Amino acid sequence: MRMSTSDYFSLNVSTMMDQQSLLGQMYQRIASGISLSTPSDDPLGAAQAVQLSMQGAALAQYSNNQNTVLSSLQTEDTTLSSVSNVLQNINTLLVRAGDGSLNDGNRSAIATELQGLRNQLMTLANATDPQGNFLFAGFKTTAQPFAIDASGAVAYSGDTGSRDVQVSDTRQIASSDNGVRVFNGVAAVGTTSIPAGNPANTGSGTIGGVSTNNAADPSNAHGYLITFSGTAPAITYSVTDQTTGVTGTPQPYTASAGITLGGQSVTITGDPAAGDSFTVTPATQAGTDVFANIDDVVKALQSPTGSPAAVANLTNALSTGMGKLKNTMNNVVTVQASVGGREQEIMALQAVTQTSTLQNKSTLADLTTTNLTAAISQYSLAQFSLQAAQQGFMKIQGMSLFDYMGN
Repeated sequence: MRMSTSDYFSLNVSTMMDQQSLLGQMYQRIASGISLSTPSDDPLGAAQAVQLSMQGAALAQYSNNQNTVLSSLQTEDTTLSSVSNVLQNINTLLVRAGDGSLNDGNRSAIATELQGLRNQLMTLANATDPQGNFLFAGFKTTAQPFAIDASGAVAYSGDTGSRDVQVSDTRQIASSDNGVRVFNGVAAVGTTSIPAGNPANTGSGTIGGVSTNNAADPSNAHGYLITFSGTAPAITYSVTDQTTGVTGTPQPYTASAGITLGGQSVTITGDPAAGDSFTVTPATQAGTDVFANIDDVVKALQSPTGSPAAVANLTNALSTGMGKLKNTMNNVVTVQASVGGREQEIMALQAVTQTSTLQNKSTLADLTTTNLTAAISQYSLAQFSLQAAQQGFMKIQGMSLFDYMGN
Protein backbone atom coordinates (compact mmCIF):
# COMPACT_ATOMS: atom_id res chain seq x y z
CA MET A 1 0.00 0.00 0.00
CA ARG A 2 1.41 3.31 -1.00
CA MET A 3 1.10 6.38 1.22
CA SER A 4 1.36 9.86 -0.22
CA THR A 5 3.64 12.39 1.34
CA SER A 6 0.70 14.49 2.57
CA ASP A 7 -0.90 11.43 4.22
CA TYR A 8 2.37 10.57 5.87
CA PHE A 9 2.76 14.08 7.23
CA SER A 10 -0.85 14.17 8.44
CA LEU A 11 -0.53 10.80 10.18
CA ASN A 12 2.63 11.78 12.02
CA VAL A 13 1.28 15.18 13.03
CA SER A 14 -1.96 13.60 14.28
CA THR A 15 -0.06 10.98 16.28
CA MET A 16 2.18 13.56 17.93
CA MET A 17 -0.80 15.77 18.76
CA ASP A 18 -2.56 12.83 20.42
CA GLN A 19 0.59 12.15 22.43
CA GLN A 20 0.84 15.81 23.41
CA SER A 21 -2.83 15.76 24.47
CA LEU A 22 -2.19 12.64 26.55
CA LEU A 23 0.85 14.31 28.12
CA GLY A 24 -1.30 17.33 28.95
CA GLN A 25 -3.92 15.13 30.64
CA MET A 26 -1.27 13.25 32.60
CA TYR A 27 0.38 16.50 33.66
CA GLN A 28 -3.02 17.81 34.82
CA ARG A 29 -3.55 14.70 36.94
CA ILE A 30 -0.09 15.08 38.49
CA ALA A 31 -0.55 18.80 39.15
CA SER A 32 -4.09 18.52 40.61
CA GLY A 33 -3.68 15.15 42.31
CA ILE A 34 -7.04 14.10 40.83
CA SER A 35 -7.12 11.16 38.48
CA LEU A 36 -10.87 11.21 37.78
CA SER A 37 -11.94 14.71 36.85
CA THR A 38 -14.55 13.81 34.21
CA PRO A 39 -16.64 10.68 33.64
CA SER A 40 -14.85 10.09 30.35
CA ASP A 41 -11.61 9.48 32.22
CA ASP A 42 -13.07 6.26 33.65
CA PRO A 43 -16.83 5.69 33.18
CA LEU A 44 -17.01 2.71 35.56
CA GLY A 45 -14.87 4.44 38.17
CA ALA A 46 -16.97 7.59 37.82
CA ALA A 47 -20.16 5.63 38.55
CA GLN A 48 -18.55 4.04 41.58
CA ALA A 49 -17.31 7.45 42.73
CA VAL A 50 -20.84 8.88 42.54
CA GLN A 51 -22.18 6.01 44.67
CA LEU A 52 -19.37 6.43 47.18
CA SER A 53 -19.98 10.18 47.36
CA MET A 54 -23.68 9.61 48.06
CA GLN A 55 -22.83 7.04 50.69
CA GLY A 56 -20.33 9.44 52.26
CA ALA A 57 -22.97 12.19 52.43
CA ALA A 58 -25.43 9.79 54.09
CA LEU A 59 -22.79 8.68 56.60
CA ALA A 60 -22.01 12.31 57.42
CA GLN A 61 -25.71 13.01 58.05
CA TYR A 62 -26.04 9.89 60.21
CA SER A 63 -23.00 11.01 62.18
CA ASN A 64 -24.57 14.44 62.78
CA ASN A 65 -27.86 12.82 63.81
CA GLN A 66 -26.05 10.48 66.18
CA ASN A 67 -24.24 13.38 67.83
CA THR A 68 -27.48 15.33 68.21
CA VAL A 69 -29.41 12.39 69.66
CA LEU A 70 -26.59 11.44 72.04
CA SER A 71 -26.33 15.02 73.31
CA SER A 72 -30.10 15.12 73.92
CA LEU A 73 -30.12 11.73 75.65
CA GLN A 74 -27.20 12.69 77.88
CA THR A 75 -29.07 15.83 78.92
CA GLU A 76 -32.19 13.79 79.65
CA ASP A 77 -30.14 11.26 81.61
CA THR A 78 -28.72 14.01 83.81
CA THR A 79 -32.16 15.58 84.24
CA LEU A 80 -33.75 12.28 85.26
CA SER A 81 -31.03 11.79 87.86
CA SER A 82 -32.01 15.16 89.32
CA VAL A 83 -35.70 14.16 89.16
CA SER A 84 -34.90 10.99 91.13
CA ASN A 85 -33.10 13.06 93.78
CA VAL A 86 -36.09 15.38 94.16
CA LEU A 87 -38.50 12.42 94.42
CA GLN A 88 -36.28 10.85 97.07
CA ASN A 89 -36.37 14.09 99.06
CA ILE A 90 -40.17 14.12 98.77
CA ASN A 91 -40.32 10.54 100.01
CA THR A 92 -38.14 11.47 103.00
CA LEU A 93 -40.53 14.28 103.88
CA LEU A 94 -43.55 11.97 103.63
CA VAL A 95 -41.90 9.52 106.01
CA ARG A 96 -41.18 12.38 108.44
CA ALA A 97 -44.75 13.64 108.12
CA GLY A 98 -45.99 10.30 109.46
CA ASP A 99 -44.30 10.92 112.80
CA GLY A 100 -47.09 10.93 115.38
CA SER A 101 -45.26 13.43 117.57
CA LEU A 102 -45.64 16.24 115.02
CA ASN A 103 -48.30 18.89 115.45
CA ASP A 104 -50.31 20.68 112.78
CA GLY A 105 -47.72 23.46 112.55
CA ASN A 106 -44.92 20.97 111.91
CA ARG A 107 -46.93 19.27 109.21
CA SER A 108 -47.80 22.61 107.61
CA ALA A 109 -44.08 23.40 107.41
CA ILE A 110 -43.48 20.05 105.72
CA ALA A 111 -46.28 20.89 103.27
CA THR A 112 -44.47 24.13 102.40
CA GLU A 113 -41.26 22.18 101.77
CA LEU A 114 -43.18 19.79 99.53
CA GLN A 115 -44.51 22.71 97.49
CA GLY A 116 -40.94 23.92 96.98
CA LEU A 117 -39.89 20.46 95.81
CA ARG A 118 -42.89 20.35 93.49
CA ASN A 119 -41.67 23.59 91.91
CA GLN A 120 -38.18 22.10 91.51
CA LEU A 121 -39.73 19.07 89.86
CA MET A 122 -41.70 21.26 87.46
CA THR A 123 -38.51 23.15 86.53
CA LEU A 124 -36.83 19.85 85.69
CA ALA A 125 -39.91 18.76 83.74
CA ASN A 126 -39.47 21.88 81.58
CA ALA A 127 -35.76 21.26 80.92
CA THR A 128 -34.37 21.78 77.40
CA ASP A 129 -31.75 19.97 75.35
CA PRO A 130 -28.61 21.65 73.86
CA GLN A 131 -30.65 22.69 70.80
CA GLY A 132 -33.15 24.55 73.00
CA ASN A 133 -35.96 21.99 72.54
CA PHE A 134 -38.06 21.03 75.55
CA LEU A 135 -37.03 17.52 76.52
CA PHE A 136 -40.40 16.25 77.73
CA ALA A 137 -42.81 18.00 75.34
CA GLY A 138 -43.21 15.23 72.77
CA PHE A 139 -43.48 16.76 69.30
CA LYS A 140 -44.26 20.23 70.71
CA THR A 141 -40.61 20.99 71.30
CA THR A 142 -40.92 24.78 71.23
CA ALA A 143 -43.71 25.10 73.82
CA GLN A 144 -43.26 24.72 77.58
CA PRO A 145 -44.92 21.39 78.43
CA PHE A 146 -45.74 21.93 82.13
CA ALA A 147 -47.43 24.99 83.62
CA ILE A 148 -49.69 25.89 86.54
CA ASP A 149 -53.31 26.26 85.45
CA ALA A 150 -56.05 28.47 86.86
CA SER A 151 -56.82 26.01 89.65
CA GLY A 152 -53.20 26.00 90.83
CA ALA A 153 -52.54 22.48 89.55
CA VAL A 154 -49.69 21.52 87.23
CA ALA A 155 -51.05 20.77 83.75
CA TYR A 156 -49.31 19.12 80.81
CA SER A 157 -49.73 20.77 77.40
CA GLY A 158 -47.31 18.64 75.37
CA ASP A 159 -48.28 15.49 73.51
CA THR A 160 -47.47 11.80 73.69
CA GLY A 161 -45.28 11.77 70.59
CA SER A 162 -41.79 10.31 70.40
CA ARG A 163 -39.12 12.22 68.44
CA ASP A 164 -37.45 9.40 66.51
CA VAL A 165 -34.28 10.27 64.57
CA GLN A 166 -32.72 8.23 61.74
CA VAL A 167 -29.26 7.28 62.97
CA SER A 168 -28.41 4.56 60.43
CA ASP A 169 -29.84 2.97 57.30
CA THR A 170 -32.13 0.72 59.33
CA ARG A 171 -32.40 2.31 62.79
CA GLN A 172 -34.36 5.14 64.33
CA ILE A 173 -33.86 6.09 67.98
CA ALA A 174 -36.03 8.29 70.19
CA SER A 175 -34.05 11.37 71.23
CA SER A 176 -36.25 12.04 74.29
CA ASP A 177 -39.33 10.90 76.22
CA ASN A 178 -42.59 12.78 76.54
CA GLY A 179 -43.83 14.17 79.85
CA VAL A 180 -46.74 11.75 80.11
CA ARG A 181 -44.41 8.79 80.15
CA VAL A 182 -42.08 10.30 82.75
CA PHE A 183 -44.30 12.32 85.11
CA ASN A 184 -47.83 11.07 84.43
CA GLY A 185 -47.27 7.33 84.05
CA VAL A 186 -46.11 4.16 85.74
CA ALA A 187 -43.84 1.41 84.51
CA ALA A 188 -45.28 -1.79 83.07
CA VAL A 189 -43.57 -3.88 85.77
CA GLY A 190 -42.46 -3.32 89.34
CA THR A 191 -45.55 -1.39 90.42
CA THR A 192 -47.80 -1.96 93.43
CA SER A 193 -51.50 -1.37 93.87
CA ILE A 194 -52.50 1.78 95.77
CA PRO A 195 -54.41 1.68 99.08
CA ALA A 196 -56.70 4.55 100.01
CA GLY A 197 -59.15 5.42 102.73
CA ASN A 198 -62.44 7.20 102.20
CA PRO A 199 -62.09 10.81 103.50
CA ALA A 200 -65.66 10.49 104.82
CA ASN A 201 -64.69 7.67 107.22
CA THR A 202 -65.64 8.36 110.83
CA GLY A 203 -63.58 5.64 112.50
CA SER A 204 -59.85 5.50 113.24
CA GLY A 205 -59.04 2.70 110.83
CA THR A 206 -55.90 3.11 108.72
CA ILE A 207 -54.82 1.02 105.75
CA GLY A 208 -51.23 -0.06 105.16
CA GLY A 209 -49.26 -0.83 102.03
CA VAL A 210 -50.22 -3.59 99.62
CA SER A 211 -48.18 -6.80 99.61
CA THR A 212 -48.03 -9.02 96.55
CA ASN A 213 -48.23 -12.71 97.38
CA ASN A 214 -48.70 -14.05 93.84
CA ALA A 215 -47.55 -11.73 91.08
CA ALA A 216 -48.99 -14.06 88.41
CA ASP A 217 -52.56 -13.81 89.72
CA PRO A 218 -54.59 -11.99 87.02
CA SER A 219 -56.97 -10.61 89.62
CA ASN A 220 -54.20 -8.33 90.84
CA ALA A 221 -55.30 -6.06 88.01
CA HIS A 222 -58.73 -5.70 89.62
CA GLY A 223 -59.86 -2.93 91.94
CA TYR A 224 -61.18 -3.84 95.40
CA LEU A 225 -63.53 -2.14 97.85
CA ILE A 226 -63.40 -3.05 101.54
CA THR A 227 -66.48 -1.98 103.53
CA PHE A 228 -67.14 -2.30 107.27
CA SER A 229 -70.39 -2.96 109.07
CA GLY A 230 -71.68 -3.97 112.51
CA THR A 231 -70.83 -2.53 115.90
CA ALA A 232 -67.84 -3.04 118.14
CA PRO A 233 -66.66 -5.50 119.13
CA ALA A 234 -68.41 -7.43 116.31
CA ILE A 235 -67.16 -5.37 113.40
CA THR A 236 -67.08 -7.22 110.08
CA TYR A 237 -65.77 -6.38 106.63
CA SER A 238 -66.70 -7.40 103.10
CA VAL A 239 -64.49 -7.35 100.01
CA THR A 240 -66.01 -6.43 96.65
CA ASP A 241 -64.12 -7.14 93.43
CA GLN A 242 -64.99 -3.97 91.55
CA THR A 243 -64.03 -5.52 88.21
CA THR A 244 -66.34 -8.55 88.50
CA GLY A 245 -68.86 -6.98 90.89
CA VAL A 246 -68.69 -10.00 93.21
CA THR A 247 -68.88 -9.33 96.96
CA GLY A 248 -67.46 -11.89 99.35
CA THR A 249 -68.97 -13.17 102.57
CA PRO A 250 -68.58 -10.77 105.53
CA GLN A 251 -65.58 -11.64 107.72
CA PRO A 252 -64.87 -10.67 111.32
CA TYR A 253 -62.40 -7.82 111.56
CA THR A 254 -59.13 -8.28 113.42
CA ALA A 255 -56.77 -5.33 113.50
CA SER A 256 -53.50 -5.88 111.58
CA ALA A 257 -54.71 -9.20 110.17
CA GLY A 258 -54.07 -9.67 106.48
CA ILE A 259 -57.01 -9.19 104.12
CA THR A 260 -56.62 -11.22 100.93
CA LEU A 261 -57.33 -9.49 97.61
CA GLY A 262 -56.65 -12.01 94.85
CA GLY A 263 -52.88 -12.45 94.76
CA GLN A 264 -52.38 -9.51 97.13
CA SER A 265 -53.01 -8.70 100.75
CA VAL A 266 -53.40 -5.59 102.85
CA THR A 267 -53.71 -4.84 106.55
CA ILE A 268 -55.99 -2.39 108.31
CA THR A 269 -55.33 -1.20 111.84
CA GLY A 270 -57.29 0.89 114.33
CA ASP A 271 -61.04 0.88 114.82
CA PRO A 272 -63.04 1.34 111.62
CA ALA A 273 -66.62 2.40 112.11
CA ALA A 274 -69.64 0.93 110.41
CA GLY A 275 -69.94 2.44 106.93
CA ASP A 276 -66.22 3.13 106.62
CA SER A 277 -64.58 1.96 103.41
CA PHE A 278 -61.16 1.51 101.85
CA THR A 279 -60.02 0.82 98.31
CA VAL A 280 -57.10 -0.95 96.70
CA THR A 281 -56.62 0.11 93.08
CA PRO A 282 -54.15 -1.11 90.43
CA ALA A 283 -51.30 1.35 89.95
CA THR A 284 -52.34 2.28 86.41
CA GLN A 285 -55.86 3.21 87.58
CA ALA A 286 -55.00 4.98 90.82
CA GLY A 287 -53.87 8.32 89.39
CA THR A 288 -50.34 8.46 88.07
CA ASP A 289 -49.76 12.23 87.91
CA VAL A 290 -46.87 12.91 90.30
CA PHE A 291 -47.76 16.60 90.61
CA ALA A 292 -51.38 15.83 91.52
CA ASN A 293 -50.13 13.28 94.06
CA ILE A 294 -47.92 15.90 95.73
CA ASP A 295 -50.81 18.39 95.78
CA ASP A 296 -53.07 15.81 97.46
CA VAL A 297 -50.49 15.12 100.17
CA VAL A 298 -49.93 18.85 100.73
CA LYS A 299 -53.68 19.34 101.16
CA ALA A 300 -53.82 16.49 103.69
CA LEU A 301 -50.88 17.91 105.67
CA GLN A 302 -52.52 21.33 105.82
CA SER A 303 -55.75 19.90 107.26
CA PRO A 304 -56.19 20.04 111.07
CA THR A 305 -56.02 16.75 112.97
CA GLY A 306 -58.32 17.48 115.88
CA SER A 307 -60.03 14.07 116.03
CA PRO A 308 -59.06 10.40 115.73
CA ALA A 309 -60.87 10.25 112.38
CA ALA A 310 -58.86 13.23 111.07
CA VAL A 311 -55.62 11.61 112.19
CA ALA A 312 -56.65 8.38 110.43
CA ASN A 313 -57.51 10.29 107.26
CA LEU A 314 -54.05 11.93 107.31
CA THR A 315 -52.36 8.55 107.80
CA ASN A 316 -54.35 7.07 104.92
CA ALA A 317 -53.51 10.04 102.68
CA LEU A 318 -49.80 9.62 103.45
CA SER A 319 -49.99 5.88 102.74
CA THR A 320 -51.68 6.58 99.41
CA GLY A 321 -49.19 9.30 98.54
CA MET A 322 -46.18 7.15 99.38
CA GLY A 323 -47.55 4.26 97.34
CA LYS A 324 -48.01 6.47 94.28
CA LEU A 325 -44.62 8.10 94.80
CA LYS A 326 -42.96 4.69 94.95
CA ASN A 327 -44.48 3.81 91.58
CA THR A 328 -43.35 7.16 90.14
CA MET A 329 -39.80 6.61 91.36
CA ASN A 330 -39.80 3.14 89.82
CA ASN A 331 -41.09 4.62 86.57
CA VAL A 332 -38.37 7.29 86.42
CA VAL A 333 -35.70 4.64 87.01
CA THR A 334 -37.22 2.53 84.21
CA VAL A 335 -37.23 5.47 81.79
CA GLN A 336 -33.66 6.36 82.74
CA ALA A 337 -32.57 2.77 82.09
CA SER A 338 -34.13 3.04 78.63
CA VAL A 339 -32.26 6.31 78.05
CA GLY A 340 -29.00 4.68 79.10
CA GLY A 341 -29.59 1.79 76.72
CA ARG A 342 -30.16 4.21 73.85
CA GLU A 343 -26.98 6.09 74.76
CA GLN A 344 -24.99 2.86 74.60
CA GLU A 345 -26.54 1.99 71.24
CA ILE A 346 -25.73 5.42 69.81
CA MET A 347 -22.10 5.16 70.92
CA ALA A 348 -21.83 1.73 69.29
CA LEU A 349 -23.33 3.14 66.09
CA GLN A 350 -20.89 6.04 66.19
CA ALA A 351 -17.98 3.59 66.15
CA VAL A 352 -19.49 1.70 63.22
CA THR A 353 -20.25 4.91 61.32
CA GLN A 354 -16.74 6.23 61.88
CA THR A 355 -15.22 3.01 60.53
CA SER A 356 -17.54 3.05 57.52
CA THR A 357 -16.72 6.71 56.85
CA LEU A 358 -12.98 6.06 56.88
CA GLN A 359 -13.40 3.08 54.57
CA ASN A 360 -15.61 5.12 52.25
CA LYS A 361 -13.08 7.95 52.06
CA SER A 362 -10.23 5.51 51.43
CA THR A 363 -12.07 3.76 48.60
CA LEU A 364 -13.13 7.06 47.04
CA ALA A 365 -9.56 8.35 47.26
CA ASP A 366 -8.28 5.23 45.52
CA LEU A 367 -10.69 5.92 42.66
CA THR A 368 -10.15 9.66 42.29
CA THR A 369 -6.69 10.48 43.64
CA THR A 370 -3.63 10.33 41.42
CA ASN A 371 -0.97 7.76 42.23
CA LEU A 372 1.95 10.16 41.82
CA THR A 373 4.65 7.49 41.56
CA ALA A 374 2.89 5.64 38.75
CA ALA A 375 1.67 8.83 37.07
CA ILE A 376 5.12 10.44 36.96
CA SER A 377 6.64 7.24 35.60
CA GLN A 378 3.97 7.04 32.89
CA TYR A 379 4.40 10.74 32.12
CA SER A 380 8.18 10.33 31.69
CA LEU A 381 7.69 7.33 29.42
CA ALA A 382 5.12 9.15 27.29
CA GLN A 383 7.32 12.21 27.11
CA PHE A 384 10.27 10.07 25.96
CA SER A 385 8.09 8.39 23.34
CA LEU A 386 6.95 11.76 22.02
CA GLN A 387 10.49 13.07 21.81
CA ALA A 388 11.61 9.92 19.97
CA ALA A 389 8.70 10.24 17.54
CA GLN A 390 9.51 13.89 16.91
CA GLN A 391 13.19 13.17 16.26
CA GLY A 392 12.37 10.24 13.98
CA PHE A 393 9.90 12.36 12.04
CA MET A 394 12.47 15.11 11.62
CA LYS A 395 15.00 12.68 10.15
CA ILE A 396 12.51 11.00 7.84
CA GLN A 397 11.11 14.25 6.48
CA GLY A 398 14.67 15.36 5.65
CA MET A 399 15.23 12.35 3.43
CA SER A 400 14.87 12.94 -0.35
CA LEU A 401 15.75 10.93 -3.48
CA PHE A 402 17.39 14.05 -4.89
CA ASP A 403 19.94 13.88 -2.06
CA TYR A 404 21.28 10.70 -3.62
CA MET A 405 20.96 11.56 -7.35
CA GLY A 406 23.88 13.92 -7.26
CA ASN A 407 26.06 11.10 -6.02
